[in-house]
Amino acid sequence: MLTKVLTKEQQLERVLKDMNHVIVAFSGGVDSSFVLKKAIDVLGTDNVKAVIVKSELFRNEEFDQALRLGKSLNANVIETEIEELKDPNIVENTPSSWYYSKRLLYSKLEDLRVNYNFDYVVDGMIMDDLDDFRPGLKARTEFGVRSVLQEVELYKSEIRALSKSNDLPVWNKPALCSLASRIPYGEPLNFTKVNKVNEAEKFILSLNINHVRVRYHNNIARIEVDDTDIPVVIQYKNQITLHLKELGFDYVTIDLEGYRTGSMNEVINTQDEI
Repeated sequence: MLTKVLTKEQQLERVLKDMNHVIVAFSGGVDSSFVLKKAIDVLGTDNVKAVIVKSELFRNEEFDQALRLGKSLNANVIETEIEELKDPNIVENTPSSWYYSKRLLYSKLEDLRVNYNFDYVVDGMIMDDLDDFRPGLKARTEFGVRSVLQEVELYKSEIRALSKSNDLPVWNKPALCSLASRIPYGEPLNFTKVNKVNEAEKFILSLNINHVRVRYHNNIARIEVDDTDIPVVIQYKNQITLHLKELGFDYVTIDLEGYRTGSMNEVINTQDEI
């Protein structure tokens, strides 16, 4: 008799079923949204809490969107906050700062797990995350956080397809990342720098561009967009240049290599970092 081979979605459901009560680190992105949806489907609303964490290093608009999405999924939503720019290890902005950032986040989630007497904290990390520099993995291990999508070996393309089939409106949402990722390692973080890249990206996104990173280089803005959107940036170059200079940038440039996540990691040796 042949043993039935479970799909990855079915494997995920089995993993979640054994977890009983879970705190979901919920950002409103495609990965954590899929985790939250499946957790509620499997465990029921009362046994799942979606924690949305506000930080100076993420857009307020993203927090608000996550809040609306969580409520639309009938999740028990918990709003909380961390102050990353008060941690000198994060402000220092070295590759190791990502470890301290994740440690601050997971510490907050662990406190909530203990407070509600839940069994696990789960996040939305996927298999693709293993291909990039991820010092936060050490913090995840230290706090016993479960990356259930990695446990069943799900990749981004699979998550998007499954999210679409589960009617999640964020199935094609661009990936999110801390605004600190726009500022080169060794350049200390502060609210002024973070806000400049945030406002610059919001303006460029308003031009019907889906993916953008504005990298901060000694008051030079290096704009990354998809190859197909480079002509759009050139079309609006005067408006973009004027707006970014009003924000305080001295020079505005476009990166001909285009949009790519983790481009600040291209110039570091990760072997010596946490």
